[in-house]
Amino acid sequence: MSYAAYKLMHAPTGIDNCASGFITHSPADFAPRILSVQTTEDIDSVWPTTPAPGVGPIPNLIVTAANVLEVYTVRVSENDATSNNKDSVQPQRGGLMAGLSGASLELVCSYRLHGNVESVGVLSSGAEDRTSGRRRDSIILTFRDAKISILEFDDSVYGLRTRSMHCFEGPQWLHLKKGRESFARGPFIKADPLGRCAGVLVYGLQMIMLKAAEAGGLVGDDGGSSGGGSVSARIQSSYMISLRDLDVKHVKDFIFVHGYIEPVLVILHEKELTWAGRLPYKHHSCVISALSISTSLKQHPLIWSAINLPHDAYKLLAVPSPIGGVLVICANTIHYHSQSASCILALNNYAVPMDSSQEMSRSSFSVELDAANATWLSNDVAMLSTKSGELLLLTLVHDGRIVQKLDLSKSKASVLTSGITTIGSSFFFLGSRLGDSLLVQFHCGAGSSMGAKEEVGDIEGDLPSTKRLRRSSSDALQDMANDDEISLYGSELNNAQSSQKTFSFTVRDSLINVGPLKDFSYGLRMNTDQNATGVAKQSNYELVCCSGHGKNGSLCVLQRSIRPEIITQESIPGCKGLWTVYHKSSRNQAEHSKTATEDEEYHAYLIISLESRTMVLQTVSNLEEVTENVDYFVQGSTIYVGNLFGRRRVIQVYSRGARILDGAFMTQDLTFRATNSEAALTVSSVSIADPYVLLMMTDGSIQLLVGDPSSCTMSINNLAAFQTTNRTISACTLYHDRGTEPWLRKTSTDAWLLTGVSEPVEGPDGTPPDQGDIYCVICYENGTLEIYDVPNFCCVFSVESFVSGRPFIGDNLFQESSNESQKYQNMKVVELAMHRWHGENSRPFLFGILTDGTILCYHAYMYEGSETASKSQPVNGQSSSSPGTSRLKNLRFSRVSLDTYTREDMSTETHFPRITMFKNIGGCPGFFLSGSRSAWFMKFRERIRIHPQLCDGPIIAFTVLHNMYCNHGFIYVTSQGTLKICQLPSLLSYDNHWPVQKIPLKATPHQVTYFAEKNLYPLIVSVPVSKPITQVLSTLVDQESGHQIEHDTSNLDGTYIIEEFEVRILEPESSGGPWQTKGTIHMQTSENALTVRVVTLTNTTTREKETLLAIGTAYVQGEDVAARGRALLFSVESSTENSQAKVTEVYSKEMKGAISALASIQGYLLVASGPKVILHKWTGSELNGVAFFDAPPLYVVSLNIVKNFILIGDVHKSIYFLSWKENGSQLTLLAKDFGSLDCFATEFLIDGSTLSLMVSDDQKNVQIFYYAPKVSESWKGQKLLSRAEFHVGAHVTKFLRLQMLPASSTGPAASVKTNRFALVFGTLDGSIGCIAPLDELTFRRLQSLQKKLVDAVPHVAGLNPRSFRQFHSNGKAHRPGPDSIVDCELLCYYDMLPFENQHEIANQIGTTRAQIISNLNDLALGTSFL
Repeated sequence: MSYAAYKLMHAPTGIDNCASGFITHSPADFAPRILSVQTTEDIDSVWPTTPAPGVGPIPNLIVTAANVLEVYTVRVSENDATSNNKDSVQPQRGGLMAGLSGASLELVCSYRLHGNVESVGVLSSGAEDRTSGRRRDSIILTFRDAKISILEFDDSVYGLRTRSMHCFEGPQWLHLKKGRESFARGPFIKADPLGRCAGVLVYGLQMIMLKAAEAGGLVGDDGGSSGGGSVSARIQSSYMISLRDLDVKHVKDFIFVHGYIEPVLVILHEKELTWAGRLPYKHHSCVISALSISTSLKQHPLIWSAINLPHDAYKLLAVPSPIGGVLVICANTIHYHSQSASCILALNNYAVPMDSSQEMSRSSFSVELDAANATWLSNDVAMLSTKSGELLLLTLVHDGRIVQKLDLSKSKASVLTSGITTIGSSFFFLGSRLGDSLLVQFHCGAGSSMGAKEEVGDIEGDLPSTKRLRRSSSDALQDMANDDEISLYGSELNNAQSSQKTFSFTVRDSLINVGPLKDFSYGLRMNTDQNATGVAKQSNYELVCCSGHGKNGSLCVLQRSIRPEIITQESIPGCKGLWTVYHKSSRNQAEHSKTATEDEEYHAYLIISLESRTMVLQTVSNLEEVTENVDYFVQGSTIYVGNLFGRRRVIQVYSRGARILDGAFMTQDLTFRATNSEAALTVSSVSIADPYVLLMMTDGSIQLLVGDPSSCTMSINNLAAFQTTNRTISACTLYHDRGTEPWLRKTSTDAWLLTGVSEPVEGPDGTPPDQGDIYCVICYENGTLEIYDVPNFCCVFSVESFVSGRPFIGDNLFQESSNESQKYQNMKVVELAMHRWHGENSRPFLFGILTDGTILCYHAYMYEGSETASKSQPVNGQSSSSPGTSRLKNLRFSRVSLDTYTREDMSTETHFPRITMFKNIGGCPGFFLSGSRSAWFMKFRERIRIHPQLCDGPIIAFTVLHNMYCNHGFIYVTSQGTLKICQLPSLLSYDNHWPVQKIPLKATPHQVTYFAEKNLYPLIVSVPVSKPITQVLSTLVDQESGHQIEHDTSNLDGTYIIEEFEVRILEPESSGGPWQTKGTIHMQTSENALTVRVVTLTNTTTREKETLLAIGTAYVQGEDVAARGRALLFSVESSTENSQAKVTEVYSKEMKGAISALASIQGYLLVASGPKVILHKWTGSELNGVAFFDAPPLYVVSLNIVKNFILIGDVHKSIYFLSWKENGSQLTLLAKDFGSLDCFATEFLIDGSTLSLMVSDDQKNVQIFYYAPKVSESWKGQKLLSRAEFHVGAHVTKFLRLQMLPASSTGPAASVKTNRFALVFGTLDGSIGCIAPLDELTFRRLQSLQKKLVDAVPHVAGLNPRSFRQFHSNGKAHRPGPDSIVDCELLCYYDMLPFENQHEIANQIGTTRAQIISNLNDLALGTSFL
């Protein structure tokens, strides 16, 4: 393995930073809604359901997870009965509060950056009241070591664009580091609340001031480009303040405060450092200093300061206007300081005043506040989230602007947060790295009677039971009852102030997080298929991951590919297509529509098209064949079947005609004839949008069948407009823009004329008024895409060279056309689909499949350009011949990356339609892509999630089925001719990069392993238990020497929380329910289980192999007691009749040192105990040492074994490579890495006959070493040589070695090595990736492509992918190793480039586009694990 590729398979999900701001819209965009409420104030009491007056403008939510940046919009649904039926797929969560029935997060844009975001700030647009104002906010991101990027939302591309970049690193800024190399934290940003400036602290002591541009200034010239006149806040210039000159050292936090004319910066810093051991001599060492910042004069005078703050102060909170001032949060106290007043609140017994003169009020309960996060719910109530996940409300009791005292009250428990932000006036977001992040709505009431409902349920994100209830709308009421207990109330204070505010909360939405992945194991799924081979076999496996911490601890079961739950299967050879249709008979239509929504209606017939005949089956309950009794055309194969006229009729299209049926009876028969000759034409593809049917013939012409809803009959329209043109059509589809306000209508030139008039105009012929508009999307052979309105067939939108896959497309009338469309004679669109799924704000998607298997996916958005008006005049003169149509000139499409989908090799044989849209399968909307690499494309939050389905090989036909026995399921036919009726596994959440099932443990999981013989998962968990301090101290005594340690016994009346460890043996539930604990092994007091492994040992007395469970532990008893540990062996007998497995201890042995790693090697047990590695043999009753290795590992983090080779990773001393020789019974050190490295995980990488050693470290790098005793640099083989190094950007905690799958390519390169393995790894950010070996030719090609892409692609936030992937040594001396890993994160941009650019880059590096695509495809196929 000389060369490798790094590939991210599951993006990070643990949220590090969150912020809120008006990014995609300005506050004024909400004004009309608020004004309409204010006019009805006098009758407000009569109408309690007016659109919530408390909501007001809602800003966007910005979250970052490692290197992922996402912007969300909060979509609010008001409480009115009509919206409920429309969205019945997913009923709202959380019941009714403050006039809102629900709220959800909708994705605006998501980016994977080339750098980890250190902190996020929002530069506000400066509106004081934040309810009006036309300007938008900007996002400020900071990256290590000192990079700052300012991003703003650009309407024309519906995404973020970099506005300015500020970099303070590199040779000319070296003096800023003052000689230091490593810094505890990266740059972090705070912005002035009025948006006048922002401050970034870099290198610990340098404050960079970013000065914002004045609202009126130069920005006006640029303002036209962002359309609609709403300009984002911008940074004009930056300068630096050296804090050392101000005698400020050891900065802990800083913040801008409210209520001053100039920006005022308050810095919390420590004069002289102290620590817990020196507190009797030096305490209260922190200081806050307030500087008035004048950005124009670059002066910063000190205006006030406060001294003698506790040494453990760590956070500042700026109190909002009109009170002003700052809160200092310490571990045991909270201080309020302003220029005129100060007060202190003590939180527990450890709070000591500086001297006797300070008076401290104490809170009514005891709490520790270290590592808390906080945000403001109103201008005098702050919410704190503690390290144990409790929410506390801190009220400032004030008189005018003078704060008299602080009051703290307990609220509810929730997730352990990494950040909180308030979104508008009625939502807050709890961002979490350790659990799911939550969007919570809060409502402030003034009554105090609510205070009694204190002990109602907590705000927890993972509600697995209620989550399942959201499947069907009939359970919606039940679900509200369940979720309603969550609404909670802040407790009432015991003083006489009954005006104390009470808050009620309800969870509205949650974002799934699978991180931090501490460990995972690779096991079989429950419904495995024993006969599967190749890629399909991967669907038998799943990853079981330890994730989360404390009460957010859970097991995450991740499955990359979907394996459906099969209800029945049947063999049907020669199947070509499947369709299910509804049948509403007109008699019972009235009462039918009342009882069930459209969504719950059962299918009536299933039509199966075979090669020479058609079968019809009845589907309401069981499937029964009724082919003989119906008037369907059954003598030949069918092209398409679908419903018309509001499900009252069915149309069946076959190659030479069509039939209209009412249930089983035919009402009309049509045959298709060509206009010029008498020969009958044959149909090749069909698209239906009620009441129109679009047919595409084999000769490339199209015909439209027009329905008359009153008589339910069809007539043929030959579309004379298309008969004359010589352009051949390659694909076409109809698009139905549903709803009372069709989405595309808003984008037309005269949208303002159409709004409000459209409803009454539409329905004279009996159609309901909300039918919406119908459009026809056509793609020609030359690559042009045009949209026509139906039935007039006037062109309303056209794009040249659609096939080239440009990142943005708009109406070509107003764009200079590129004359390069001749290049792609071979590239054409073979299938088109355009669809808009349900949802008030959903926007249409456009999909095109090209001849080479590329799928283009576009998402529509609206952009009103101001500069287009001048160009449009002459063009409009020509096209206005057809009155009544207006161009959709504000319609734009942006391309969506589908980099997780592996394209298939398209064959030249006849193409069959591959896209099947569905509205609700198992509660999810989306479409299914059939073919040789079939996949599910599901739409959540306006984002497409792609989940492959590999378990059946190629899939020929697919359709939806909903009946009594198959609730919202589906049917598909495999290429082997098997018809399967299935449902989606209901326990998985699909709104994640991979489908995931979370199993809450309510404890911290540490390590998991898979017991393959018994299909069990032994798992180390630790549960926090609170014990009396006296009992804890008595365990810190060395029992052997018997020394009693003298302790000051004055304040030992408290409790102390210690973690108690146990090993749980879990069994996956076959029915898919919650996992069952089959047995528990408890550790002794103060004994920590460190490792659990399933080992195979050779019993030396009986010569038989035994499979045992081995556990390594350590006693943690403080630094006065010598470290000891135990090695435990257990046998596990799984008994089927009772629920518990029989776990018996076979052997236990106490050793010196902590036993941190175990492994079995050729029947022996290798134990790493402290600084020794000892090999034991197993006699059946005890372990006896055979050999040992005494090199200086301090503490072994990981052990890996291949054959007789051993790889040891040490906590500080890098890696050791040993071998074991049985004949001389000795462990020999072959080589080691002489550098110092703090290892996280190690593993062997096998590529053919080459063995390499992989290690990940605490600086988020991975390195590959190899053993080469013949090379002179290796000092006669003592030293391991570096083969590659790479910066992953996340802490890799576990590697898993999996055999690569055979790539499909046939050719000279088909002689691929068979035992080539890739390493799948998990990280603490919740990302999963793999490192896969490459052969040299592919590597050189991809590496030169990568170098080109660094410059060819505009990178978000201006980050450089090359510097991000450099080895980070954190100031230690490091010799750079070879650069032999390519970065697929950068290579995946290649597919998103327009084709002309792809060809150009391929030419520059001397290869072809097809060659590059095939290399990337082979890599994706070879690593399509799980």
